[in-house]
Amino acid sequence: MSHYIYLVRHAQQRDAEHGVVDAPLDDFGKRQAHKVGRRLAQVPFTAKYTSPLDRALETARIIDGYTQGPDAEESTLLFDCIPSGLTKETPAFYERFFTGIPNEDIDAGIAQMHDAFDAFLTRTRGDEHTLIVTHNFVIGAFIAKALDCPSWRWLGLNTLNASISVLRIRSTKPAELLVLNDVAHLAPEERTGATLAQLPF
Repeated sequence: MSHYIYLVRHAQQRDAEHGVVDAPLDDFGKRQAHKVGRRLAQVPFTAKYTSPLDRALETARIIDGYTQGPDAEESTLLFDCIPSGLTKETPAFYERFFTGIPNEDIDAGIAQMHDAFDAFLTRTRGDEHTLIVTHNFVIGAFIAKALDCPSWRWLGLNTLNASISVLRIRSTKPAELLVLNDVAHLAPEERTGATLAQLPF
């Protein structure tokens, strides 16, 4: 039996280019959200969850309008966060990323993700399909944990706005990453949110 977990990064928020921490979607982001909703319309979702932050919540509400199953439930375990801090295994390349991030923010992120892993990366008795609308770092942390990667490996697992990644958690076999950063529902000029958006294809 398989638990399919669909990890969707929120669509583009208003004023994101100006460093606004949280905001509703801009018009471009709304179009992205509608497209990912239509892409997921045939999935028989048994549960849906969203980060309570505006950009994720609005994305989830738009997706709800297209998809099967219950409406998305807000979960504080899906807040944007720093999923881990520096460890002996963290490559030196990433040390600069952590400069200026308070230790209490890192500790809070570690605790949040520990609880999130327990809550969402679950084995099931029957086939289930769970939608999670959340943030880039959280998606990277879920993928790293499911695949038994080092705790720092969420760094560098970047996903675009309104992208889809899919994990399969099975009762007796290792977890699988079936889909990573799928944006086939978006035209090239609609792909935003990470350095991949700057590539010429």
